[in-house]
Amino acid sequence: MTATATALPVSAEGRWITACLSERLMPERGVAVLLPNGDQAALFRTHDGTLYAIDNIDPFSRAAVLARGIVGDRSGEPTVASPMLKQIFSLRTGACLDVPEVRQRTYRVREHGGRIDVRTHPDEAPQ
Repeated sequence: MTATATALPVSAEGRWITACLSERLMPERGVAVLLPNGDQAALFRTHDGTLYAIDNIDPFSRAAVLARGIVGDRSGEPTVASPMLKQIFSLRTGACLDVPEVRQRTYRVREHGGRIDVRTHPDEAPQ
């Protein structure tokens, strides 16, 4: 089950957006987050409780589906598989493990006060 975040508060400094309440993000599930500039992030909690966010737009199909992907790991690297064409992306780096020249942007995530926030700007541009 995938939940989609609605317009939620942006921090006073404009750098973080509340994606969802902590209790709403289940392990191995994704949430699509609409960022203030219109971009989308896919937010995940892995089985060990670690939070990750990468671009939600699948670069191969151009569909906004990565939040609905299958969370897993490849040799210890936390991953999500696109539900469209099944390419695997690292949740840590955004790199496509099947097509190394393709990379998704990653976003910082924090959890506090019973909510999960995503940084409004990516950590780095895709290569």
